[in-house]
Amino acid sequence: MDEKLFVLAIGGTGMRCLESFVHLCAIGMFNNQTIEVMMLDTDSTNGNLGRTQILIDLYNKIKTEGHSDNPDAKGGTPNTDTFFSAKINFYKFVTDYNSSTRNTYRNISRLADGDELTKRQNEDLSDLFLERETVQNFNLDHGYRAQTHLGSHLMYHAIIESARRLTSGSEKDRTESDYNLEKFLIKLQQAGENARVFVFGSVFGGTGASSIPIIPVAFRDAVKIRFRDQATLDLSKTKFGSTLLTQYFSFKKPDDNQLKKEGVIADSNFFPLNSQAAMQFYQGDPTVQKTYKRMYHIGWPIDASKLDDGKEKETTTGGANQKNACHVVELMCACAAYDFFTLPDKEFNTEGIQYLFRDIELQNNAFNFSARDFVGQQDADKFLNKLGAFFSFAHISLSYYEGSRGNGGDRGTKSFLAQLRELKVREYDTLQDDELEEIDNYLRMFAYEYDKDRFVPGWIYQINKSVEPGKFIFRPEAFPTQLAELSPKRLKVGEIFPDKTHWWPNGFDGYIKNFVNQGHPTDSQHVNTTKEKFLAHIYNGIVIAQQFNL
Repeated sequence: MDEKLFVLAIGGTGMRCLESFVHLCAIGMFNNQTIEVMMLDTDSTNGNLGRTQILIDLYNKIKTEGHSDNPDAKGGTPNTDTFFSAKINFYKFVTDYNSSTRNTYRNISRLADGDELTKRQNEDLSDLFLERETVQNFNLDHGYRAQTHLGSHLMYHAIIESARRLTSGSEKDRTESDYNLEKFLIKLQQAGENARVFVFGSVFGGTGASSIPIIPVAFRDAVKIRFRDQATLDLSKTKFGSTLLTQYFSFKKPDDNQLKKEGVIADSNFFPLNSQAAMQFYQGDPTVQKTYKRMYHIGWPIDASKLDDGKEKETTTGGANQKNACHVVELMCACAAYDFFTLPDKEFNTEGIQYLFRDIELQNNAFNFSARDFVGQQDADKFLNKLGAFFSFAHISLSYYEGSRGNGGDRGTKSFLAQLRELKVREYDTLQDDELEEIDNYLRMFAYEYDKDRFVPGWIYQINKSVEPGKFIFRPEAFPTQLAELSPKRLKVGEIFPDKTHWWPNGFDGYIKNFVNQGHPTDSQHVNTTKEKFLAHIYNGIVIAQQFNL
């Protein structure tokens, strides 16, 4: 495939969608692909942003051979039919609202500058669109707080200002975000009509809802400014896609004291109304119609998940405390990106934008998800095979070899490698302990860990929890939480599928036999380093044991 793939995650919800997307890369859904990934947010301390950045950093450490300082070696190379098959190039763009001259709309717009007539005219114009005492004066460092009319204006100009600093500003004025934007734009412009850009964000909140409509135009104008009209981004040929992610969670309603103190706070009671208004906008806006090729309508049509337990004194507006649990709709968004990236090019030849949704059967106010609900019937076995293989790998390391209890000692992947040595598998002896620990750290973020005997659910456990009382793909027995249930004697790592035809025929001992005798990496997997070969070997052994005939 000649297409060049770009992902843009915006706001807290966009970060959680990106988290699911990275896990799709880890299980091996994007064979032989290099993916340019940018985070875009107003809140550099956002907990969801921080968690996803840690995940991507771990992913790239696992892909990197040893601890090379060569920037070209960072993140390794693309592989095929193995874990961590895609190469991810990562960029982060964070708007600067921390200084006293940029912390509110009023300060950024410099409404108090100029002579009396100019000030009065500027203020009168702003007052027409933005309420003076609240919207013009609330602190912006935690995002746009569901004020999308303000956010779209500010985000567009943040990107344009960055392009101007890169073009004419002095080097001391440029930020790391400026350089990250420049690298991303260069890749995007060079890809031309082969570029596919997928945008993650919600349409009911603040930063994502503000940014999705203006991103294509902002990037086009930024390219023009940065390269002084010597380069262009043709929006009629560059393929943009996005989620239309409507409300699926709720949180504590802000009280009068907090509103008085902070001015503007998002109220999740209005999210259904916000979503309805957004749908009308995306259906009718001519700019959106001209700049996007596909939009995937995704929501949660039953009771919204609560992001707090009701004990919080105040509504969380952002910052490090905004580290929300993952939800199945975010995985659905990641799979929408998979659909967008894998569509034949001829599918984009139709005029105008296409709106898509997937109908999933609801029974007794609950969903029972199967693999085809996420990727369609054609790719269902592929998705189930790869996700099941990675989940089994996580249980091997974390459960069977007790890696859930942290690094150090003979636990986790290190213990697994020690058993392989006893079986005369010696080609991976050069792997260092810290390289194996990085793999285990990723598996803990994917599945679970025990922190001082406290169970901490990772991504797939959180996804499973979000669909209760429904079911998520695997058997309930695949999600034990107690240490006793996770012991090698109790947990059957080869029996995670509801369909017994995919159970490992001879259990874990049979898997080890497959590993030793049949699982060696092949040339078609394009694995070169010792670590890549080790991961491919693990992948091959599990896939053989699962008996999928793809």
